[in-house]
Amino acid sequence: MQRGKVIISCAVTGAIHTPSMSPHLPVTPEEIAESSIGAARAGAAIIHLHARDPKTGRPDQRPEAFRPFLEKIRASCDAVVNLTTGGSPYMTVQERIQPALVLKPEVASMNMGTMGFGLFPMLNRFKEFKHDWERPYLEGSKDLIFRNTYGDIETSLRELAPNRTRYEFECYDTSHLYNLAHFVDRGLVQAPFFVQTVFGILGGIGAHPEDVMHMKRTADRLFGDAYRWSVLGAGRNQMPVAAMAASMGGNVRVGLEDSLWIGAGQLAKTNAEQVLKAREIIEGLGLEVATPAEAREILQLKGGDQVAF
Repeated sequence: MQRGKVIISCAVTGAIHTPSMSPHLPVTPEEIAESSIGAARAGAAIIHLHARDPKTGRPDQRPEAFRPFLEKIRASCDAVVNLTTGGSPYMTVQERIQPALVLKPEVASMNMGTMGFGLFPMLNRFKEFKHDWERPYLEGSKDLIFRNTYGDIETSLRELAPNRTRYEFECYDTSHLYNLAHFVDRGLVQAPFFVQTVFGILGGIGAHPEDVMHMKRTADRLFGDAYRWSVLGAGRNQMPVAAMAASMGGNVRVGLEDSLWIGAGQLAKTNAEQVLKAREIIEGLGLEVATPAEAREILQLKGGDQVAF
């Protein structure tokens, strides 16, 4: 596993948080582009992107919703672009893969198992909403099944294969690592595998240090030196999990998709703010933050000139 160079990914807006939760959540194409470029300048080598309706902030997975900010990002920085195939848990798999299918990014996220995805606990903190879709979106997650069947994953991998896109394999529990191993055994994905272990989402594994260690031990046993490990800690778990993983030779993901906060009770004003905090942790450990060029080399990506935007 690569040591000494730590890839910071920044997930700029996502589909978990709703606009009423923070005035700083990027929603419009202009806001998403500006926040992405700022995160890249702060040290994020990879920018993970979702799109939203610019008026309501609702997740929007149409490829045309992505183009306006993708063009601005590409014109302003060299960051690796990672497009979601997770979209929103309420979307069909065919809806979710369209941006990656059409726009051919260097990296796309790939959720590795069907699961519950409980967003409803956020209603304990957030009481007032300015858009009529927000409360039902959160409440509905009590009965939500985030579908990622073996057939869905196989379809996604086969349809995206001609684009030579690599994947951020999002693994929310131990079983998801075994699911990835299943597709490795079938020859549907090739090393190096960029494995994003996710901690602290209701429906997935928790964020205790033992959970982090368990996921890493399992990935080490299944993939050996054929994978590159990264972590995502949700909410208040963001920086503690990032610090732990960086000290163990891993890579980190931050961003307003994963946490709206920069400290206890303090909203992050920008994605760059979180990137800079992660960078401080990494450099404080005597490690270096990877550049986009170094991230491309570590993950063996096709290059920024091979995308369709």
